[in-house]
This record gives sequence, structure tokens and C-alpha cells, in this order.
Amino acid sequence: MPRSLRLTILAVAAAAFLIPACRRPVPPPPLTGVEIVSVAALPSDPEDSGWMTAAEFTAALLPQDLVEPRTLQLTTETLRVRAVTDGKDVAFRLEWSDTSPDDMADPSHFSDACAVQLPAKIEPTIPAPQMGEKGRPVEMTFWTAAWQATVDGRGDSIRDIYPNAAVDHYPFQVPALKKDPAAQREMAARYAPAMALGNRMAGPRDQPVQDLIAEGPGTIHPAPSSDSRGCGRRTSDGWAVVITRRLPAGLSPEAGSQIALAVWNGALHEVGARKMRTGWINLSMRGTP
Repeated sequence: MPRSLRLTILAVAAAAFLIPACRRPVPPPPLTGVEIVSVAALPSDPEDSGWMTAAEFTAALLPQDLVEPRTLQLTTETLRVRAVTDGKDVAFRLEWSDTSPDDMADPSHFSDACAVQLPAKIEPTIPAPQMGEKGRPVEMTFWTAAWQATVDGRGDSIRDIYPNAAVDHYPFQVPALKKDPAAQREMAARYAPAMALGNRMAGPRDQPVQDLIAEGPGTIHPAPSSDSRGCGRRTSDGWAVVITRRLPAGLSPEAGSQIALAVWNGALHEVGARKMRTGWINLSMRGTP
């Protein structure tokens, strides 16, 4: 075979090999923040296939080491986030690794938990990511595995939490001769003062989340109303949690905002300010529902 013909055949073969490679789809660049994708209906369960509509952002966590009680050890390294909106509400799916499920909150145990934080107002500048600052509040929605267990059906009595406990006598639990006697209700309130005063942290709960407001460390308090919803499920190596709340006013494809995230590992005695957290992360919207 003439040398020129061999070279032509090799060139054609090489071109045939390279052209398909050049046509391979280029993967999208990694997300630089949490991107909210518009959908017709919000998925409420972490295992819903609808979450695949949104790209996943991996947030690097760091210890809360700025205010007391602080922690210096990194316990949970990353938190994976997806977000979708129906134009009215926004749902965040948070997933992280945690080998031990901790859903009990009592004097000797702490519960696994997570939270999302947003500025109360979308402005050209943002408040401090560490719980906001005076006059510049932040809004948070907090989920805890202990509340999830209660919502999922676990009772809240001593018998439910400590099935092997021996209880001699609680007067308000003794069957009454009369239906719903006032004396028994008064005694029940005496043994549950937080509930009697309307402290929502004491339950009973129909949602495993609560809306909170803060204007700096140590100022956190319940929002006037708690309208958010949540659902948490154990995964093969940790937790997947959906937090659904109203879409922040002013957030649109043209005007973005910020989000901060936090995770608590109950087995490692993380509670309150002892947590893993992020700084502010860019929050943007794409498309219309």
C-alpha cells in the first residue's frame, strides 16, 4: 500500500475517533451557592424523586468558635443542600453524615438537629452571619430529631421515654371519678409548668420544626408565628431533612440573597451554640414555576 494512502487512512480513523469525543456534553461548572429551582409542586419528603430537579450544593462546615460556649473540633465536615420553590414557599433538603441517630432530649442526651438561616430583609448589605446583629435580624427554621420522633408517634410520657422506669404515683394520672375534673387539670399543669405557660418548646408538637428570630448571639427567640414545615428521615449514613418555609420577600431570579446553615451532633454533646455552621452562602433563584 502506498505510504500516502496509509497516512490518509490513519488520518480518517483518527478524525472518526476524535469527533465523537468532541461532542461529549461538558459537565456544568460546580455551584458556587445554593440555587433554588422552580417547580410546580414542592416535595415534602426527603426521599421524593422531585429533589433531583435541583442541583446539589456541598457546603463546608466549620466549628462555632466565636462565642461561648464554643467548640474547636470539626465534627461534621460537609452538608449537602438542594432547594426548590413553587413561587410561594421554598423547600430546602439538607443531608449530612451522622452514624448515631440521636432523637432523645433529656438531662443526659442531646438531639441531632439542623437549621437554615436567612436575613429578615434583602438589602444591599447583609447582617453578621453569626445570628445577625442588633437592628438587623435574621430568621431561622430549626429542626430536631427529638421533635421528629414525637411527630412520628413516640409518646412524651415517662413510660414512653423510659419504658423500664418504675413510677409509684402521679396524682393527675389516676383515673378520675368525674370526667375532666378541674382539680386534675390543675395538678397536671403543676407538673408541666412550661406547657401550662404556653412554652411551645414543651410541645405537644405537630411539626418537627420551629421558626425563630435573632439579632445577635444570645438573642434567639420564637417568631410570632411558626408556619414552617419539616420532615426528617434516617439515611444509610446519617440524616436527610426537608425544611419548608415561606419564600423570603423580594427574592427573585433578579435579586438573590444569602443563606447560612447549621448542624448539631447530639452524640457529641452539641447543643445551643456548640454546633457546626457555615458563613453566608449565596442564595439565588432560577426560572419561574
